[in-house]
Amino acid sequence: MSVALPDNFQPIGRRASFDFACHPGVACFTECCRQLDLALTPYDVLRLKNRLGMSSGEFLEQYVIVELNEQTAFPQCYLTMVDDGRASCVFVSAAGCTVYPDRPGACRAYPVGRGASLADGEVHESLVLVREPHCRGFAEQHVQTAFDYFTDQGMAAYIPFNDAVLAVSQHERIVRGFRPDRAQLDQYLLALYNLDAFRREFADGRLSLRRPLTPAELQGLAGDDELLLLLGISWLRQELFGE
Repeated sequence: MSVALPDNFQPIGRRASFDFACHPGVACFTECCRQLDLALTPYDVLRLKNRLGMSSGEFLEQYVIVELNEQTAFPQCYLTMVDDGRASCVFVSAAGCTVYPDRPGACRAYPVGRGASLADGEVHESLVLVREPHCRGFAEQHVQTAFDYFTDQGMAAYIPFNDAVLAVSQHERIVRGFRPDRAQLDQYLLALYNLDAFRREFADGRLSLRRPLTPAELQGLAGDDELLLLLGISWLRQELFGE
């Protein structure tokens, strides 16, 4: 079943070209950092908390709002906004993004929106070009494809980890109607968003897998947050779906 898109959303392919550039000289610079609801993926939180030198628990407490609605199986984490009358991103300044090297994937991809779905074990990607009234970047004479733009914006580091989470969020049991209980929702937030606490509980023996840990998973427990995130996904599949 196809979903009707807003008028300013144009479906595109990775090889589709468009004119766009964003830089301090564009009149609308940082306007896309205001009046927005910015959902954070687990990998976004991983990058940001390390950028700021914070534990994941500290980052969640200071910068994240957790929401759960009846339409979704799992909680959604949103970045807090400044109460300045414009709902500005907490990390935006007059000079631009203060965490730019580790900015969230949605910020990197903009004005391209990326959706991903899991079917028969394969990830299917869909892209849209978002043309918002405030954006003057489309007037810049810089032709590029969506593929080139993603490459330039460093999306290659984000997409594999974002897609890996689909094994939990779009698991076939979720699609068939399974809904986690409160304890399982807490497990979801722990294993994907509160990585430092997840590492401690695993190291202390309060959490475990029903199989030997792989060398990569051991590296995750030793300090590699990216590998730890993948361990968290495997652990959730065990705890939620018995895999």
